[in-house]
Amino acid sequence: MRLPPLPPIPSLLVAMLSIQGGAAFAKSLFPVLGPAGTTGLRVTLAAGLLGLAFRPRLRELPSAAWRAILPYGAALGLMNLSFYLSLTRLPLGLAVTLEFVGPLVLALLLSRRVRDLGWVALAALGIILIAPRGGVGEGSLDPLGVALALTAGAFWALYILAGGAVGRRVPGVTGVVAGMTVAAAVTLPFGLVQAGTGLLAPGALLVGLAVALLSSALPYSLEMAALRALPARVFGVLMSLEPAIAALSGLLFLGERLTPGQWLAMGCVMVASAGVTLGGAQKVAVPEPMN
Repeated sequence: MRLPPLPPIPSLLVAMLSIQGGAAFAKSLFPVLGPAGTTGLRVTLAAGLLGLAFRPRLRELPSAAWRAILPYGAALGLMNLSFYLSLTRLPLGLAVTLEFVGPLVLALLLSRRVRDLGWVALAALGIILIAPRGGVGEGSLDPLGVALALTAGAFWALYILAGGAVGRRVPGVTGVVAGMTVAAAVTLPFGLVQAGTGLLAPGALLVGLAVALLSSALPYSLEMAALRALPARVFGVLMSLEPAIAALSGLLFLGERLTPGQWLAMGCVMVASAGVTLGGAQKVAVPEPMN
C-alpha cells in the first residue's frame, strides 16, 4: 500500500531536519576521514544516488549547458568543503547561521528598497554578536572557523546565481545531477589527499551513504514536492528556520550548547532573512545548500 505524500510545509520541515541531521551525522566521520575526506565521500555518493534515481543523459548535454553547469557544480563542491571545514571549529548551528549570510546578502544586493537597510542592520548585528573578540572564554569562537563558514556562504550565493543560469539552459533535474557530479570531481581529490584508502573502508562507506541520503537524496525529493505547492515567500520564510534547526541538531546529536548571546545572534539573522523574504527583496530562489 502506497503512503500518501506529505503536505508541502511538513515536507520542507522534514527536508531541513534531514539536511541538518545529515550534517551532524557527517561530523561523526571527521575523526576517521577528516572534513575533506567526509566531503569527498558524501558528495560523490550523493552524485551516484541522484544519478541512479534520475538517470540523466549527461553525454547529450551541449557545450553551452556545460559552461553553465561547471561553475554551478564547482560552487556547490567548494561550498560543501568550506562548510565541513568550518564544522571542525564551530558548532553546527553557528556555522549554518554564518553560512546563511551569503544568500541573505545576495538578496539584499538585488533589492532596491530603502527599508531593507533595516534588515541589513539586523543581520550585521547578528554577525557582530557572533564575531570573535579574542580570548578563550565561554562563547568565544575560532576566527578561522568563522571565515570558513562565511566563505561557504559566499559559495552558496554563487551557487544560487549559477543555478539560475543552469535552470534556464538545462531542463528538469538534469542540471542538478550534472552539478553534483562536477562537485564530486572538485571535492574527491581533497578527500583522497586527506583520507586516502580510508574512503573505501566498509564502515566509512556505510556512514557516508547514510549522510548522502540524509543530506541530498531525501531532502531534494521532499523540497521539490514542497516547491510545487508553496508560494515563494512561504518557502523563503520557512527556510529562515534553518539555523535554529541546525542548532537543535547540534544539541541533540553532538551535545553542542550555545550561549544566550549566540542564540540572540542566530535570531537576528533568522529574522532578517524572513524580513527580506516578506518584504519582497528576494529576487532569486534560495534552494537548500545540500550541505
